[in-house]
Amino acid sequence: MSARDRDPAGRARNARPRDAAGRPLPRGAAGVERVPDDLVLGADEAVTEAQRLLDDGLPFPAHDVLEAAWKAAPETERGMWRALAQLAVGLTHVQRGNARGAAALLERSADGLRRWVGVPPAGLDLVGLAQRAEALARRVGLHGVDAVPAADLRPRLRREEESRR
Repeated sequence: MSARDRDPAGRARNARPRDAAGRPLPRGAAGVERVPDDLVLGADEAVTEAQRLLDDGLPFPAHDVLEAAWKAAPETERGMWRALAQLAVGLTHVQRGNARGAAALLERSADGLRRWVGVPPAGLDLVGLAQRAEALARRVGLHGVDAVPAADLRPRLRREEESRR
């Protein structure tokens, strides 16, 4: 039995490579680039990096970026970042073929995004993302993950006018 991977603080970490959907691969296998555990980005940079990963078909690493933003965000913004991370996890479940998990996380994300009050940072389109998450959850619930086109796994995080800048 091998020792568990640990970070310098002694917390358990899985250093195995991962596939595009975040599933662990055997040690030594080629996987996708991992998001550093200590990543700290500002809101604009986090949204830009998460969008790049989503556009590349990598919702699991996008979740890692959004989770890092959630953990570093001021208390007043954490619920919004958590809901964005849940959106990426919901997309990951679609990618992995897990309809039940996908629908649950997408619904949770839509609810969290709708609860946000105020002007979202980084030009985020929270209303559009909530509507998209809810519609995708409904489609998955009615027709399964196979009914989800690949383009639906690449949502636009920013309002359209913000993405053109």
